[in-house]
Amino acid sequence: MKRFLMLLTLLLPALSFAAELDGTADPLIDAVMKKVVAWRRDIHEHPELGNREFRTSKLVADHLRALGMEVQTDVAHTGVIGILRGNADKPVVALRADMDALPVKEMVDLPFASKAVGEYRGEQVGVMHACGHDNHVAILMGTAEVLAGMRDKIPGTIKFIFQPAEEGVPEGETGGALEMVKEGAMNGVDAVFGLHVGPAPLGMISYRPGQFMASSDRFEIVVEGQQTHGALPWAGVDPIVISSQIVLGLQTIVSRQLDATLTPSIISVGRISGGVRNNIIPNRVEMEGTIRTFDEPTRRQIFERIRRTATSIAGSAGGKATVTISEGTPVTDNNAELTRMMIPTLERASGGNAFEGSRITTAEDFSQYELVVPGMFFFLGVADPNDKNPAPNHSPYFKADERALPVGVRAMTYLALDYLTRE
Repeated sequence: MKRFLMLLTLLLPALSFAAELDGTADPLIDAVMKKVVAWRRDIHEHPELGNREFRTSKLVADHLRALGMEVQTDVAHTGVIGILRGNADKPVVALRADMDALPVKEMVDLPFASKAVGEYRGEQVGVMHACGHDNHVAILMGTAEVLAGMRDKIPGTIKFIFQPAEEGVPEGETGGALEMVKEGAMNGVDAVFGLHVGPAPLGMISYRPGQFMASSDRFEIVVEGQQTHGALPWAGVDPIVISSQIVLGLQTIVSRQLDATLTPSIISVGRISGGVRNNIIPNRVEMEGTIRTFDEPTRRQIFERIRRTATSIAGSAGGKATVTISEGTPVTDNNAELTRMMIPTLERASGGNAFEGSRITTAEDFSQYELVVPGMFFFLGVADPNDKNPAPNHSPYFKADERALPVGVRAMTYLALDYLTRE
């Protein structure tokens, strides 16, 4: 009991200070929400692809400068970093939003629907914020204004990171979170927080300590055979049949070669190309696909087993397979201690509507920041309660209910304040 009373004596001033900060922040959050909605609609109407977020980054940079922050631009091509110094240099907490859109033609009937077009892989395509990054940018712009309005009370420093190219970079370019890290975005940072909107119940926050989102890697397999007449398959080596066997063989990696009790894993072939005519067996087939898992050793095992499976099957039929694996996004692995420490913050920000979620097989390059400093990533539900079948992210019908935006601003604001106060 004595030890408990001593601990309570130590905690009460911090709790009192946190309550004081909430009391200062809440009116500022209410006041900024009209701007947040306006920013979100403007960004949604004018989406930009990865490494081409010129208009969005200017909007962000101008806003941060107007708030009196130190602003860095052209980070990792079009990224923007704003630094808000409170009444102390340390600790430093970072808040991150991604800015890029997708090569998707919008099909949602909105007054601010995107009519934008852009170039993707040499083709003109529709461009849409089909993953909801417009919401992320607007939420963080609002959070920046709220926290700038109370900088004298902030016991530390806050970095606002607006990142380009989370969805990937144009061919031959670098970018995204990895490039942000290389260019110093995490320098001096003690912890980082980020959010993502999705078609979950309106205003609900989901989090998970540890492995939350999957790694995502790409593979390409080129199968070489020997061209022949379709009537004389024995006169050549059929790469189409070999490729079919490889596709089936890859599925046995997860079902028969990995310990099923450790972690979920997925190997999917998404493209196969080979042949030009119905009666000609070609000499070459190309395929490519994706690898998803939640465990780094398992990830490495899958790489090796894909190589072994493809080359062995091709060799057994007299052909040859060349496997290229392009490592992409690591597992989004939330720091367990940090996440558990911030659960009360998420519950307070959401009005008690925060829950531990399941692992998610999509990927997020926020994981690159978590390789450098402790981090926590969470999801915010933006589904319209009247929509019984909300479209998923990346759909041309994806739609975000703006009534969730205040929850996002509160969550990011409270996370920064609570972390700095507790540290």
